[in-house]
Amino acid sequence: MLPKDPNILLSLLNTKLRDFYPSLAALCDDLDEDENELTAAMRESGYKYDSVTNRFIKA
Repeated sequence: MLPKDPNILLSLLNTKLRDFYPSLAALCDDLDEDENELTAAMRESGYKYDSVTNRFIKA
């Protein structure tokens, strides 16, 4: 279960993407999370996924 706080979620996702996963799809598959729901939640917090750098950045 991922945290609901957007700042903690951002930090957790970017750390996991940097250290363990080659893509957001791989992270979502491994953690059994819906990629569309996760990106929507992050978009509401002002962030978007950047596949080139494999992290969430300010939208």
